[in-house]
Amino acid sequence: MKSLGKHLLAEYYRCDENAINDVQKVEEALVKAAEIAGATVIGKSFHRFEPYGVSGVVVISESHLTIHTWPEYGFAAVDVFTCGDHVDPMKAHEYLKQVFKTQNATVETILRGVLNIPDLRHKPGGSCITGNCGDKKIG
Repeated sequence: MKSLGKHLLAEYYRCDENAINDVQKVEEALVKAAEIAGATVIGKSFHRFEPYGVSGVVVISESHLTIHTWPEYGFAAVDVFTCGDHVDPMKAHEYLKQVFKTQNATVETILRGVLNIPDLRHKPGGSCITGNCGDKKIG
């Protein structure tokens, strides 16, 4: 069985409250985490809430990374969804734990698009993200 992607769901407890409330630091951390994992960043959007909290997304050619923070509780929820074989979502997770000075973390990885086929038509995260899957045009 093949899967189209891996979806890492992480919860970070007892984080540095200042680190997860600084929108610039959070954005820089997620972009760097994507790069460390071997992903190609193609876009990003982040927002700081008042009085506290940050939400953001880094769009990668292989899927995305997202974060939602609750500094008042020292908590952050992070998703790293990757397609293909060349990106390692666990590397992004390990980096983010360090940057946010997480004292306790849980992580679960879910395989997405588990298919009962011998081989995938294309390498997820490659050219198919633009609508070109091998010799078949999508869209």
